Amino acid sequence: MNTFGHLFRITTWGESHGGAVGVVIDGCPPQIDIDISAIQYELNRRRPGQSHLTTPRQEEDAVEILSGVFEGKTLGTPISMLVWNKDARPDAYNHLKDLYRPSHADYTYQQKYGIRNWQGGGRASARETIGRVAAGAIAKQILRERCETETLAFVKQIHTLEATVNTDTVTHDDIEASPVRCPDPIVSPKMAERIDQARRDRDSLGGIIESVARNVPVGLGEPVFDKLKADLAKAMMSLPATMGFQIGSGFDGITMTGSEHNDAFYNETGQIRTRTNNSGGTQGGISNGENIVFKIAFKPTATIGKPQQTVDMDGNEVTLEASGRHDPCVLIRAPAIVEAMSALVLTDHLLRQNAKA
Repeated sequence: MNTFGHLFRITTWGESHGGAVGVVIDGCPPQIDIDISAIQYELNRRRPGQSHLTTPRQEEDAVEILSGVFEGKTLGTPISMLVWNKDARPDAYNHLKDLYRPSHADYTYQQKYGIRNWQGGGRASARETIGRVAAGAIAKQILRERCETETLAFVKQIHTLEATVNTDTVTHDDIEASPVRCPDPIVSPKMAERIDQARRDRDSLGGIIESVARNVPVGLGEPVFDKLKADLAKAMMSLPATMGFQIGSGFDGITMTGSEHNDAFYNETGQIRTRTNNSGGTQGGISNGENIVFKIAFKPTATIGKPQQTVDMDGNEVTLEASGRHDPCVLIRAPAIVEAMSALVLTDHLLRQNAKA
C-alpha cells in the first residue's frame, strides 16, 4: 500500500530518479491556515547535500502545491504537492541493474513484482519520504492550530556514541544548532567526526533517533488494533532503514519490577498527571496527556564503497564495489521525517477522536 492513515490519509508517489516525487493528502479539514514556507523549511531539513556528512546529491526540493489550498487556506479537498527531481543521474546505476545490492530491496522487489526500477532504488529509495515530510508539515500546522501539540526528533546515538538529552526541555533550536542534529554539545562533535571517518573509510554507520511529542490531548488512540503506540510503531517502521521501535521504557522495562515501572497518578491543580512516564505517554494504547516519547533504530546505510560479495540476477557470484552518492549515516536527515510521521499519526487520531463528539 502507498496510502497511510484513516481520516487524514496520505498517498506518496514517485521514484528516486524519476521526473518527480510527491504526495496527495485526503481528509484535511477546511480553513486551516497553510504556511508554504513552513513546508519548505521541513523539506530543507530533509534534503540531500546539506554538508560533507550527507549525500552530495544537490536537490532544491522546492515544493509546488497543485491543489487543495486557496488564498492560504485549505479547501477540504485533496491537497496535491510535488517536488521535481533536478539532480537525478539514472545512468550512474547502469552497472547495478543486473546485481542485487546487499541489504537493499533489489532482490525482494524483483521477486515480488518481476520488475524493478534499478535507478537509485526506485520506489524503495528514501527520496520517497519527501511526500511524507511535506504532508507532515501540514499535519504539524493542524496540530499547532488545534491543540498546540509539538513534535520533535533528534539524534540520540550514532554507532557507539550516545547523547544525554532531556526530552522535557529540548528545543527545536537546540537540535538544529548541531550539524548532526544532536542537541548534546559534548557528544555532537564526536558524532560528526565518527561519521566523517566512516565516509573516508567508504563505510557507513547507524544509530538511534529519539522523538518527543508534547502537549498531546488525552484520549487519542483506538483500541484494540489501532492503539496510538501501534500506529506510531507502524509509521516509524515503514521508514527506510528502520530496524526497531520502542516507546517509553521499551526493552529497559524488563529489568524493572511492577512497583518500579508503574506510573503513579497524582492531581496537579485539577489535572491528572503521572509522576513517571515509563508508559511513554500512552496507557492502554490511548494518550494520557504526558509526553509521548519513543526511539527508532536505523541501520547503517546499505550502500557503501567497500567491496562486497553478492550475486547477479542469474545467480552468479560477483564482487560489488558501489560508487555514486549516498549518506554515510542516514540519521542526520531523519529527524524531519520522524517528526512528520509522528505528526501524521497524531493528526489522524485527533480527527478520529473529534469524530466521536
